[in-house]
Amino acid sequence: MSTSSATLREWDNQFVWHPFTPMLAYRDEGAPIIESADGFFLIDVEGRRYLDGISSLWCNVHGHRVPEIDRAIREQLDRVSHTTLLGLSSVPSIELARALVARAPRGLTKVFYSDSGATSVEVALKIAYQYHTQKTGGADGTRRDRFLCLGSAYHGDTLGTVSVGNIAQFHAAYRDLLFQTVMVPAPVAFRTPAGYTPAAYLEHCFAELERLIVENRDRAAGFIIEPLVQGAAGMLVHPPGYLARVRALTREHGIPLIADEVAVGFGRTGTLFACEQENVSPDLLCTAKGLTGGYLPLAATLATDEIYNAFLAAPHEGKTFFHGHTYTGNALACAAALASLQLLDDNRVLDNVRANAQRIAERLTAIQTSPFVGEIRQKGTMVGIELVRDRKTAEPFPAALRLGHQVTLAARMRGVIIRPLGDVIVLMPAPAMPGELVDRLCDVAIKAIEEATAAL
Repeated sequence: MSTSSATLREWDNQFVWHPFTPMLAYRDEGAPIIESADGFFLIDVEGRRYLDGISSLWCNVHGHRVPEIDRAIREQLDRVSHTTLLGLSSVPSIELARALVARAPRGLTKVFYSDSGATSVEVALKIAYQYHTQKTGGADGTRRDRFLCLGSAYHGDTLGTVSVGNIAQFHAAYRDLLFQTVMVPAPVAFRTPAGYTPAAYLEHCFAELERLIVENRDRAAGFIIEPLVQGAAGMLVHPPGYLARVRALTREHGIPLIADEVAVGFGRTGTLFACEQENVSPDLLCTAKGLTGGYLPLAATLATDEIYNAFLAAPHEGKTFFHGHTYTGNALACAAALASLQLLDDNRVLDNVRANAQRIAERLTAIQTSPFVGEIRQKGTMVGIELVRDRKTAEPFPAALRLGHQVTLAARMRGVIIRPLGDVIVLMPAPAMPGELVDRLCDVAIKAIEEATAAL
C-alpha cells in the first residue's frame, strides 16, 4: 500500500531538513513532492506534471528516465554496484577516466574522482597546496598558502570551498572557520562603484587582476575561477577575453589555474567545457553535476602530468595524496556517465544547446523593457533575469519581499519548476531539451514575472 500524499507531507515536515531552504516558510507552502518523471517533466504524488526548468539543480542533461542511461546502470548492477578505488580499480572508472581525458582541454591527463561539485573543488584546492609543498620542499623559502578567487564567487559548501567563495548570504556564518584568500573583483558592471562608468570599471577589474596576481605571486597556491559565468552569484557573465587573460597571467607567474566547471560544464555554455571558448587549458579542472547526465552523484578533478608527478615518490616519503571518499569512482555512477557522454555525441546535444540559446535570447526580448527587469544575463542556456525595484539605479527589492520566490510560486502554478537566486530568476533547461519545451519555459517565466510584479 502506497503512503498517502498527506502523510508524506506530514513526514516531510517532521523529519526532512532541506538544503538552502528556509524551513519555516517551506512548511507553510506545500511544495510538490516528486514521485516520478517522464522525459523533461517531473510528476508529483498527486499526478501533477511540471516542466523541469532548472534541470534538477543544473545537473540533468538528457531528461529523466533516459533508456540508454537506465540500461547502462542496470547492466552494471548485474556486475557490481560498488567497490573501492583505494588500492583497487574498476572497469567503468578506468573507461570513464580515459573518456574524460579525451574530451578535456589539452594537458589534463589524470582524473581524481569524488562525489559532488564541492568535493571536486576541495580536492583541487588540496592538490594545489600540496603540489607546491612537494615541488619545492620549502627550499625556496616561500609559503604557497593563499588562493586567489573572484568576488561574488561560489564554489561549494565545504570549509575549503566556502573560503574561496564570497557570497555573504551563504558564507557569513562560517567566517571564523575559513582560511585567508585574496579576492579579485569580478569583471561585471551591472552595478558599479561610484565614480566608474561600466567600461571604466571593467578596465579597473582587468588592472586589479594583474596587480593582485603579481603582488601575490610568491604566496599564491592557485587561482580559482568559474570560466565565463559565475553561476550561483546570479549568472554573472564575464567579458570576452577575461578568462584568457587570467590564464596568461597565472602561467607567467607560476600559479596553477583551477577551472571550476561544475555548473558551466557539459554543454551548458555551448561547448562541452566552457574553457574551450577561449582556448584555455587549466592546470586543474573540476566537474560534477552533469557528469552522469544528472543521474547519480559523481565528480572528477582533472590534473596535468606536472601536478600529478609531484605526488610520485616512494611510500615512506609521504607524498601520497591523502584524500578520498567511500564512494569515489562508484561503478554505477561511472557507467551512467559513460552512457551520458555517448549520448552527447550521438544526439548532437551541443548543437541543440546552441540552437536553444538563440531561441531563449529571442523569446526573452519580450521583457527586456520591463521596468522591473534590470538585466538579462545569458551564456548558452544559462540564464539569469535580475529583477530590480528601479531599472535606472538597479536598486534591489527588499529581501523580505522575496520577489524571486513569488515568481517561483507563480511558475509552479503554471506547471514549471524554477528556482531563483534571490531576485535573479534562473532558467537552466537541460542541454537536450527540445526547442518547443524551451519556448514554454521562457513563456511561463515571463508570465510568472509579470504576475509577481503586477502589484508593484
